[in-house]
Amino acid sequence: MEQYLQALKVYQTFNPSGWVAIYRLLPMWAGIIACAVGLALLLFGGGRLFRVLAGPLGALIGLAWTGVLMAKFGLGMDPRNPTIAALVLMLLGFLFPPAIVFFGVGIPVGLLGGELAGPGDYLVGFVPGLLLGGLVAAVLHRHVSAILSSMVGAWLLVIGALAALHQFGGLVTAMANQPWGLIIAAGLFALAGSVYQIAVRPSPEEAERQEAERQRLKQRKAEQKALQKRWGA
Repeated sequence: MEQYLQALKVYQTFNPSGWVAIYRLLPMWAGIIACAVGLALLLFGGGRLFRVLAGPLGALIGLAWTGVLMAKFGLGMDPRNPTIAALVLMLLGFLFPPAIVFFGVGIPVGLLGGELAGPGDYLVGFVPGLLLGGLVAAVLHRHVSAILSSMVGAWLLVIGALAALHQFGGLVTAMANQPWGLIIAAGLFALAGSVYQIAVRPSPEEAERQEAERQRLKQRKAEQKALQKRWGA
């Protein structure tokens, strides 16, 4: 497990080759599972399935950003802090998924605001960015969750495919040596998944309305059938 946690730290830096190289840690069966999960997230991740995704996504946010935030604010770094933050955010994600949307969007926006404000006024730039970015994302929860799930699903699909095809060493190595090509491919998958979930699939409310209408229609047909049977007797 420690090996995987260390490998995930590469996503704290701008290192496209390192982002792709994580596939080498996955056996073939894990790559196949990653592909299946990635496809499910691309198609359905923004709906009820997002509650399942929000927990692990919260854990990743805690592992990825806790150290960065503590360094930016000059706080003492306890090695246990990222793990504690990951556990708290994972639990919060399962209980209240919009909170993960808030932090998942708000933290990067806050960091950008802090960088624009400069080291002397970092907190002044970070807090408004966190609140504004997070609140907008929380209000647009359905759309943002569809985009986030599509992004995660697309990357899982790409990394999973590399791991599943690892036996074809030459082909996979050639693909891994072109990280930007894989990133662009994942971006296109994420775009397609986002458009499908937002524009094609019905919203949870609309899905519930359609299901209720189907149940009412089914009940009416059953009542008509029972009535015809009674009169025909």
